[in-house]
Amino acid sequence: MAQSQDIPAWIALFLALYMLSASVGELRKPGGWAAMVEDFAKSAGLRYLTGVFCIALGAAIYLVTPWRPDDLLAIAVSVIGGICALEGMLILAAGDRFVSFAKALMSKAGGVWAGAAALVGAGLLFAALSRIGVAAS
Repeated sequence: MAQSQDIPAWIALFLALYMLSASVGELRKPGGWAAMVEDFAKSAGLRYLTGVFCIALGAAIYLVTPWRPDDLLAIAVSVIGGICALEGMLILAAGDRFVSFAKALMSKAGGVWAGAAALVGAGLLFAALSRIGVAAS
């Protein structure tokens, strides 16, 4: 079982793996994210389930991350969890507007967003492995 000081690092590690995998998929075959947004626009049920999932995942990340004001990784992971929960609330409250915003972002710059996600994922991966490597020593 992970020690409490390692929890932000483990969450960051799995978030990084998710971000890197998703961005590689989009860069390998462009247009996948735009197609997902189109599917999202057509299905109110999918928007509802996504909103509930985002709230649950964001709340779980936020609540299990110990709050340590001197630990930047713990702060970053807590903020990511809070943003994820807020995103879920936004999807539930105004899913149609959220989809319009997402379409505008994905329409012309899918590769840019995939590259940005890869960079953030690489940064999280570095931070997580640095922390886990230090803890394992």
